Amino acid sequence: MGNKAWKWADGLKVAALPGMIAALYMALVYAPTERTMGPVQRIFYLHVPLAWVSFLAFFVVFCGGILYLRTRDLRWDGVALSSAEVGVLFCTLMLVTGSIWAKAAWGTWWLWGDPRLTTTLVLWLIYLGYLMLRALSEEERAARVAAVFGIVGFLDVPVVFFSIRWWHSIHGQIITSEGMNLEPEMVRTLWVCLFAFTLLYGCLLFHRIMLERARYLTLRMGKEVL
Repeated sequence: MGNKAWKWADGLKVAALPGMIAALYMALVYAPTERTMGPVQRIFYLHVPLAWVSFLAFFVVFCGGILYLRTRDLRWDGVALSSAEVGVLFCTLMLVTGSIWAKAAWGTWWLWGDPRLTTTLVLWLIYLGYLMLRALSEEERAARVAAVFGIVGFLDVPVVFFSIRWWHSIHGQIITSEGMNLEPEMVRTLWVCLFAFTLLYGCLLFHRIMLERARYLTLRMGKEVL
């Protein structure tokens, strides 16, 4: 990867650090305390960006899988694999923060009958399975199978997003036809947090791709020597 890409990566790192600091400040200090749930509602500013980045990461897996199947270029497979790993990390944190919030708000860690919770768990299991496929199969065969798996698995993302509109859910709707059901300070805080977590995802993805390419080049050099 050329110098231009590294400059972009450096720019992401420079922007991500102050972005995360600003996000934490706004989530903990700037945003007003929600009247019903109180301080525990502040986990919202962590939970929602984690969900957004998870969806974004799995969309990159979806695109990487399509491009790999079209070109058979393992670089696209490396992008998909890297994004899947980062996505599973963020999705895991999303489930953890969601459970903590649920315990405080609803008095229970998990509600199996809730469509948003159930479809999100299915999404996490799909991409956990994606990573297991990569570990258990020969590289090129695993890349082909995982590409299809990742493409099909992404279909659960819109199901997760629209689940609270399609079925009865204990989750409230933040975005409605009339806009966001949040105070202006909360909206600004949410946007800053979404932006900061997106930058963080970009940093993690870039460095994971670089590790994957280094691994690929090492394996290829080893085969050439043999």
